[in-house]
Amino acid sequence: MTFKLPDRDELKTIAASMGLTVDDSHADTLLEQLAVFGNSYRFMDQLEDDLPEIRYPDRSYRTPDPEENPLGAWYVRTDLKGRDAGLLEGRTVAIKDNIFVANVPMMNGASILEGFIPDFDATVVTRLLDAGAEITGKAVCEFLCVSGGSATASSGVVRNPHNHDYSAGGSSSGSAALVANGDVDMALGCDQAGSVRIPASFCGIYGMKATHGLLPYTGIMGMEAMLDHVGPMTANVRDNALMLEALAGYDGMDSRQRQLRRYKYTWALDEDISGMKIAVVKEGFGHPLSAPDVDRCVLDAAGKFAGMGAAVEEVSIPMHLDGVALWGSIITDGLWQTMTHNGLALNTNGINSPALENALSGWQDKFDRCPVNLHLILMLGKYLERYQGRYYAKAKNHLPGLVKAYDDVLDQYDLLLMPTTLMQAQKNPASVSDPANEEIIFLAFNTVLNTCQFDISGHPAMSLPCGMRNGLPVGMMLAGKHCDEPAIYRAASAFEQSCDWKTGI
Repeated sequence: MTFKLPDRDELKTIAASMGLTVDDSHADTLLEQLAVFGNSYRFMDQLEDDLPEIRYPDRSYRTPDPEENPLGAWYVRTDLKGRDAGLLEGRTVAIKDNIFVANVPMMNGASILEGFIPDFDATVVTRLLDAGAEITGKAVCEFLCVSGGSATASSGVVRNPHNHDYSAGGSSSGSAALVANGDVDMALGCDQAGSVRIPASFCGIYGMKATHGLLPYTGIMGMEAMLDHVGPMTANVRDNALMLEALAGYDGMDSRQRQLRRYKYTWALDEDISGMKIAVVKEGFGHPLSAPDVDRCVLDAAGKFAGMGAAVEEVSIPMHLDGVALWGSIITDGLWQTMTHNGLALNTNGINSPALENALSGWQDKFDRCPVNLHLILMLGKYLERYQGRYYAKAKNHLPGLVKAYDDVLDQYDLLLMPTTLMQAQKNPASVSDPANEEIIFLAFNTVLNTCQFDISGHPAMSLPCGMRNGLPVGMMLAGKHCDEPAIYRAASAFEQSCDWKTGI
């Protein structure tokens, strides 16, 4: 499509829609001045898209056979290799299907994107290949990543490896299931409300949402730039720290990346935790939706830290509960604006994909294909237009108070501790075709009640498995100071080495 200026009648119509009366003479004057802008846009039309180089272009893909996909967790299979050696040499990796892998299909869990082929690699994909990892496929994620459950992807339900009738959690559902099932060594997930940590909790793996911006988000379909995160999901703490080492740092393209500090995270793994101070956040427990088994299991795990010499004390952060409302006011307006601009993240520097913009164009005509949770959140976003960003702005104004509430405690303690999710994995719905399915809505939004706050505050937070109840994992979350992922890894590694989380012994 080539840019052209409006003609006189079109300009007068635009003016009238904005409450301005323009006669022919005024319209002609405006059009004469607008010609300069028109020249700029026509110049832009002549420019080639300046996209990142595809460093390892030799690649192919295939649709997985049902026999190799019992969990419904693979979207496509690949055999992508980069360097022969590096930090992740010999490790197999699954990539969440909202992350660009050039020339390999990406659906982001949504039939409205079926057929989309990314036009460049995400920075984190290039870094994995640079580090010697082998990308063995794209992992199914929930429809546009808007669910903490695992029953909204257009490709079908993703099943929990521990019990196939139960949810794997979302939205990085396939990533968690594949790691937990031993199909890959590690995976990439993305987290705007808990989408790395929720499925890690449900499936019994390690999921790190690092400090906002520590990992570049270039080449990933997001929701709202201020809370977009990508993170490692692994079967053990060491692989998680190693993966973060390979991925962290500036890429020069993503303006989410500011004032960051990188570390050799594996150095923290064997440090004694004696003397660490861990704050058990009272408000993370005892919610009306909290499962007593989960609360008890996480408190038992906190006791193990005390047994290893850490000081473990209960603290109160009342604003933790208010943070859910702040997050909700930010994500709804943010997601709606992103969708109305066909995936373009406004007000942030970065590389945008012409192929994605084209693939999403006209998505409103396919709105009936979206699951009920998308109907709810996008219709609310449309409705909120009448408030002209009032609630988004108010939430942003109160966000420093939430950050300070956590920081004030973290000035006195090394880590915050609470359950990752208030409940364990729930049963997947018997049917995903019912447009009023309350089970889908429940899992989509009630899984985030302890996790979403750290997406808007930007603090690093990790889910680690801390026990089994009724045959399903329980996740414990550790959150730390900005850029203090080493403290999280130090405690997580000590806990991992202290017992078998499946048996508690």
